[in-house]
Amino acid sequence: MQQTSANQNHGWLKIFHRASRARRTPGAAHRSQNRHSRHPKTNLGGTLLVHKALLAGELDLYVEYTGTALTAVLNETPQGDSAAVYDRVKLLYSERFHLEVTEPLGFENTFAMVIRGDDAKKLHLQEISDIVPVAPKWRAGVGYEFLERPDGFRGWSDRYNLHFAESPKVMDLGLIYRALVDHQVDIVAGNSTDGLIDSLGLVALADDRHYFPPYDAVPIVRQSTLARFPQLRAALADLAGKLSAADIRRLNYAVDAQHQDAPPSSAPSANPAVCSDDCASQALAALRLPCRTL
Repeated sequence: MQQTSANQNHGWLKIFHRASRARRTPGAAHRSQNRHSRHPKTNLGGTLLVHKALLAGELDLYVEYTGTALTAVLNETPQGDSAAVYDRVKLLYSERFHLEVTEPLGFENTFAMVIRGDDAKKLHLQEISDIVPVAPKWRAGVGYEFLERPDGFRGWSDRYNLHFAESPKVMDLGLIYRALVDHQVDIVAGNSTDGLIDSLGLVALADDRHYFPPYDAVPIVRQSTLARFPQLRAALADLAGKLSAADIRRLNYAVDAQHQDAPPSSAPSANPAVCSDDCASQALAALRLPCRTL
């Protein structure tokens, strides 16, 4: 299923990192005017689009979430803890796609069902189960992907027996928290690493029925790429456990609230012979802002 990359013989990596602003903007893959561009590609849309680009050789590696890989790509129902989900994804990605799932980066980015802080305090809401009595009066806001995906809105509302006042409003994720603050909706499906949750005084409800699977962030790389760049395996292993959820929230806050642009990533060396000296720092730069909707 793998195809040879057009850039394969030029000795560089095509890396996709999901910067915060990129994950807010749906759309198809952006192609550089220079077909031999060495810069990371951003703004490639959802998981399935990026997965196809990886299989086609348009990318060499990107960061995915284990729960998303299991449900959206492999179409399996999660079973077990985060280690079990990771092991299953690692095995099947290797067998089916010739892709290597490397060590987790250290943070999980799960769905967060978010409400206004005033409502949480006034109605004593801490867990998702707590909203069952008020749901018939509430309006939900979600992104399109959460509405459609197998671990999304329908399964979540069924698990908790939630019946809202109307069908969920589908909106751009960049506007979802503002809609909540402005009382256009009463609960939204966000991400646990979103920096705006705390800054806007919002509250993420606990998933007390454990509906959502583990969503550990893991780099996924083509096995052919590892063969071409043997130093890359050690560089990616160096990233294991280096990023916490607090780190990602801080970075997301810098982009979403302070409107800072993600810093440019260092382009990997065009000569694989010298990649061993700075491969780890290049990988860190390229994966500095791993995000996207789950």
